Amino acid sequence: MPSRMLPVPDGLDGARVDQALAKMLGFSRTFAAEVAEAGGVFLDGRVAGKSDRVTGGSLLDITWTDRQEPTIVPIAVPDLGIAYDDDDIVVVDKPPGVAAHPSVGWEGPTVLGALAAGGYRIATTGAAERQGVVHRLDVGTSGLMVVAKTEHAYTVLKRGFKEREVEKIYHAVVQGHPDPLAGTIDAPIGRHPTHSWKFAVTPDGKDSVTHYETVEAFPRASLLEIHLETGRTHQIRVHMAAHRHPCVGDPLYGGDPTLAAKLGLTRQWLHARELSFAHPSSGEWVTFTSEYPADLAHALEVLRGD
Repeated sequence: MPSRMLPVPDGLDGARVDQALAKMLGFSRTFAAEVAEAGGVFLDGRVAGKSDRVTGGSLLDITWTDRQEPTIVPIAVPDLGIAYDDDDIVVVDKPPGVAAHPSVGWEGPTVLGALAAGGYRIATTGAAERQGVVHRLDVGTSGLMVVAKTEHAYTVLKRGFKEREVEKIYHAVVQGHPDPLAGTIDAPIGRHPTHSWKFAVTPDGKDSVTHYETVEAFPRASLLEIHLETGRTHQIRVHMAAHRHPCVGDPLYGGDPTLAAKLGLTRQWLHARELSFAHPSSGEWVTFTSEYPADLAHALEVLRGD
């Protein structure tokens, strides 16, 4: 097993262990946390947890097991919709239960695997397991996602997302009634301090801005239209939970399982409804819209019948 013994730079004084490992060794934060949770990190001779804080000049002794990188496996996804396709891009309408790309620990279907099974040629830019992917949707989130088919399209779209030139509109059903009914949540998001797979509003997180507006109110929930200014992992789910209105059907962030069961939901009520951007070749502004899948439409019917 590989191992390293390194002094902590003064510039990382006060950083979490997983953050320090990511900076010093180039690990992802997830992998760094896994190494710490497996007991592979010693700080000045004592076992250190992922959320422990390091001190400049202290000694880190790290031992880890290299993991096999995920690869794209062509697997057809019959209910994956193709909203648009040309020589530069393919816009998919992703069903729930499908990941954007392969990742460690995920053995289910992926958008890239489905496209490979369908004979689509995707840009080779990016990490091997996420080639052509310029943005992602959570496994449990349905709706629109664009994938680049050429290197030029990848570069242009990636820049567009980074510079916030892409319009992303989501619909979400959240518990209760937000007050005010329309507003902006501007709160930084980072990794949850004690949970490897969760994110949270944290002082040292990344800039995150969510605009929401109530479309329809029900006795126990509200249908919101949400415009994302930034695109952090789990952003809508984290921001709405922090606002005390978690997405219905989202137990990870505080959703009520009783309400989810009543609505027949086995995932969060969250849908990437509309996606607009400048076409990477023509520069023309294009907009795509996705209808609600059956499970979300059924949940709305039940809510309207209350």
